[in-house]
Amino acid sequence: MNKTPLTTANGAPVADDNNSISAGRRGSLTFDNFRLMEKLAHFNRERIPERVVHARGSGAYGTFTLNSDLSAYTIADFLQKPGTKTEVFVRFSTVGGGQDSSDYARDPRGFAVKFYTRQGNFDLVGNNTPVFFLNDPMKFPDFVHSQKKNPRTNTPDAAAMFEFWANHPQSLHQATILMSDRGIPLSYRHMHGFGSHTLSFWNKDGERFWVKWHLKTCQGIKNVRANEAHTYPPHGAQQDLVDAIDRGDYPRWSVELQILSEESARKLSVNPFDLTKVWPYKEAPLMKVGELELNRNVENYFAETEQATFAPSNLVPGVGASPDKMLQARLFAYQDAHRYRVGVNSSQLPVNAPKCPVNHYQRDGAMAGMCPVTGKVANQDASVNFYPNDRVNEGAPAPVPGVAEPPMPLEEDAWIKPYSQDEEDYYSQAGDLYRVMNEDQRQQLAENIAGGLKQASASAQARMLAQYGKADEEYASRVKKLLDP
Repeated sequence: MNKTPLTTANGAPVADDNNSISAGRRGSLTFDNFRLMEKLAHFNRERIPERVVHARGSGAYGTFTLNSDLSAYTIADFLQKPGTKTEVFVRFSTVGGGQDSSDYARDPRGFAVKFYTRQGNFDLVGNNTPVFFLNDPMKFPDFVHSQKKNPRTNTPDAAAMFEFWANHPQSLHQATILMSDRGIPLSYRHMHGFGSHTLSFWNKDGERFWVKWHLKTCQGIKNVRANEAHTYPPHGAQQDLVDAIDRGDYPRWSVELQILSEESARKLSVNPFDLTKVWPYKEAPLMKVGELELNRNVENYFAETEQATFAPSNLVPGVGASPDKMLQARLFAYQDAHRYRVGVNSSQLPVNAPKCPVNHYQRDGAMAGMCPVTGKVANQDASVNFYPNDRVNEGAPAPVPGVAEPPMPLEEDAWIKPYSQDEEDYYSQAGDLYRVMNEDQRQQLAENIAGGLKQASASAQARMLAQYGKADEEYASRVKKLLDP
């Protein structure tokens, strides 16, 4: 029977993969053990740096099916004709913990969708919550540090978490969600997803609209109570996703949008670009536009899920950014993280590569490869490698003015300086959320908060109770009763 030959990385057949070359049966190894050295050298480099956040993740492929004509709002190719199907790759994750953490940690869940459109990849980078802890990126590294393990003990540090939140009331809304019954989803299939950031659409007439993306689970919301989380296996969410897809029980989400004209956004009761706030449904109703289904597992976790890179700057014609300050910073930070973690040519890896031809003048860098669509060297050939050039009429890449985003005016008489947000209302929406909870959910929230807040300083406890009181007096009193000895 013909066997598939075992080879070295350069394709040469290997005669013996069990025994190293040595100087005699009991002698030292020799320097011509190049096959051994190749194996060891590659083994030493099998792991790339884990993500600072969203390190522990699960991924799968699927399809987004459009069921609404959105041409009145956007020129985006994949949002024009009902029935259009766009391949997607979705990565779920916990946020604060490393790869050694549990799928059932109390933590937000990342929910990132890569749409492989015919005009490039669009990445919807979000969470299972509609808001975030911060609205200014200046505090993002500090926030993440507060959520990580104590640098001395290398153990979780609830006191640091609450001390950060006590000093940053803008975190109250998201922290309320995190400490509620939704803080530990039963599985990735049983939670909603949100783009969270405000993005933009623009149509063929140059009209701009502001957009929020929502992905509502069709499996229903299911969560794990705090006192039961330890009974679930650390890899339970990963196993659940793989098993569900393998048995044909494909997870689905209803894709819905909130869309506001520029004029309507100016009249919104909240800052439409503040990531700590939701848009009230009464002012910006949800519009169902399609369905997302996951129906294919990855073949290699490392090559696909671990090396998948998502970035808010992966936009396509008709979909743009907004003045959301956190989004603005992430337009830079995400791609920069990928260049460090995976490499400058990470977009050429199959899981990240667009399904349409890629034509640009970028050159070289580690792992420059082939365009998976055209089969041509992505690093260019002997043709021109700069723009403008004299070969545009011969097929050299050139800009496409028709996909330009319409200009956006700055605020009138805007001054360039840091703007304090101390006077912002960070309490009303957290209070609204508390008041729609039932009795059991309110008690879970208070108990989950008290368990960690007890470890914080008296000063941090007092400031957190003040925040809860501004949201709702009963909210504060419930927590205080559990803190009192």
